Amino acid sequence: MSGGAAPVAATAQDLPAARSAAAHPYAGHVAEAARRFGIPEGWIWAVMRVESGGNSRAVSRAGAMGLMQIMPATWADLRARYGLGADPFDVRDNIMAGAAYLHAMHDRYGNASAMLAAYNAGPGRYDDYLSRGRPLPPETVGYLAQLSAVVGPSGAAEMAVSAPPDPFAWRRAALFVRTASAPSEAVSVQSDGEEPASELPADGPTSGDVRSAASPSNEPEDTLFVPRARAGRLQ
Repeated sequence: MSGGAAPVAATAQDLPAARSAAAHPYAGHVAEAARRFGIPEGWIWAVMRVESGGNSRAVSRAGAMGLMQIMPATWADLRARYGLGADPFDVRDNIMAGAAYLHAMHDRYGNASAMLAAYNAGPGRYDDYLSRGRPLPPETVGYLAQLSAVVGPSGAAEMAVSAPPDPFAWRRAALFVRTASAPSEAVSVQSDGEEPASELPADGPTSGDVRSAASPSNEPEDTLFVPRARAGRLQ
């Protein structure tokens, strides 16, 4: 560790609510980071609780490190930019790096829900959600639900069910003539009849007015051409 004595280990139960934050061993570092990067202390405490449960030595399967679960490449960038020490597990420096990243994501996207989604999934993945309608990973939606105190009661739900319009929907439109009275067998651009795996919704519908993509429908499908009547019948 850089900077003296090893930190006091904390468990998820030890991490403070707002009333007791000032007495926590990490409180000084959290307050310093919040002041330096102009974000609420509550954001830092909440992310720390969900990301690592207060374990300063935590390492995820993806390689994210420390209290705020910073990825190695992100750590290297933030360390150089903000003059942090060499040890990504140092409590103060890890909290500083996490707060800096929260600040950067909030500046980039402008709201707490987007900030936290990008913090968890990465800004590139969140940009895909915004630009292509690619659903967020289920773990990110669950992450937002755990952080409802930060994002507000509707934040996670909005991320889960209010995906932007799909700019690739035209790929699934029927391009060829079909017989009007025949069952729908329209051929789409996607030859196997399925969406690419990266564009499939992560979760099913959450309300009765949303139709499952896996359920057949009796409604006519949109098509780019007028259906053709069977031979012998007037148009």
